[in-house]
Amino acid sequence: MMTGTAAWADRLLQSFAQAGYVRAEPPILQPAEPFLDLSGEDIRKSLYLTTDANGEELCLRPDLTIPVARDYLRSPEAGQSAGFSYLGAVFRYRGGRPSEFLQAGVESFGRQDRAAADAEMLALALEAIAAVGIADVEIRTGDVALFIALIDALGLYPVWRRRLIKDFNRKITLEQDLERLAQASLATRNEYEGVLAALAGSDRKAALALVTDMMSIAGATAVGGRTVAEIADRFLEQSTLKGGALPRDALNVLKRFLSISGAPNEAITQLRSLSSDAKLDIGAAIDQLEARVGFMVERGIDIKKVRFATAFGRGLDYYTGFEFELHRKGNGAEPLVAGGRYDGLLSQLGAPSPIPAVGFSIWIEALAQANGSSIAARGRVS
Repeated sequence: MMTGTAAWADRLLQSFAQAGYVRAEPPILQPAEPFLDLSGEDIRKSLYLTTDANGEELCLRPDLTIPVARDYLRSPEAGQSAGFSYLGAVFRYRGGRPSEFLQAGVESFGRQDRAAADAEMLALALEAIAAVGIADVEIRTGDVALFIALIDALGLYPVWRRRLIKDFNRKITLEQDLERLAQASLATRNEYEGVLAALAGSDRKAALALVTDMMSIAGATAVGGRTVAEIADRFLEQSTLKGGALPRDALNVLKRFLSISGAPNEAITQLRSLSSDAKLDIGAAIDQLEARVGFMVERGIDIKKVRFATAFGRGLDYYTGFEFELHRKGNGAEPLVAGGRYDGLLSQLGAPSPIPAVGFSIWIEALAQANGSSIAARGRVS
């Protein structure tokens, strides 16, 4: 590693240590299954994979959040409040850019005071980049928990609930979903729309079993490598989507919700107005946002510099609440720092009961460019 980067590393780790975060150094070689399970098979093309003598699929770590979380779950501190920092190489194919690059960050596990922990992560991230000479940044924030609360309050059919929550972080896909919903609500009724609506509103497992049995009775067999159950699952979802499962009022509420952006306090006012006008019970999620903003102020964060948008998402399915990015002024695409809350991740990794978690990652390449330095993305941290 070049001398300038080594100095940055020391400053970052010192700032994390002063805040009480112990350095974690998980192995570079990791089981591939958690990454594939949590990010989907689409990530496979970006991983560097191998197989051990027992047939287990392994990979070079593509990030450090999951490895740090796995080490925490195997430690005596599992389930208790604990904080870790890290700085090390990660490995991902990035199409013409170096596949080995440096990532730093912080992960906080087990804290029940979620709003305060969220605010601490944002404050630590701002302090960390200030420690390497960058202070003037754009602060972009959002909260997927608000979107989930809205979807639940609207009482949508399960198939639409699953689809919209899944696509929240994929803005183009979400826009396509809303357009499809708009067209479906205008479509004429067909002779089996009532059946589709009944299936959509029923227990998913029961509906899937019914469709699977009907296909089997009709003599359906595997097609194109898909089993009867897989074909039935796809049919159930697609036929329900075509059935026009969303009332126009709900569509209008969704569009109004996703248009809210600006200063956090202004957004809170607009959200409370929407909740009242549409008679939706999303007060608890709004209260959590308001509490987080209060803790940000206590942490010395200038709220006037924070932008909140209900449509803001980070493109990762495991986020469950607060999300944020820090960008260099005028750089819309590449974040310097990115993170958020992921309360469901540790349960997916095997925790016997839910454990709150929040953290962030720092992209050393982007940090170097923002600081006007020229460093190699490839390097080692001693």
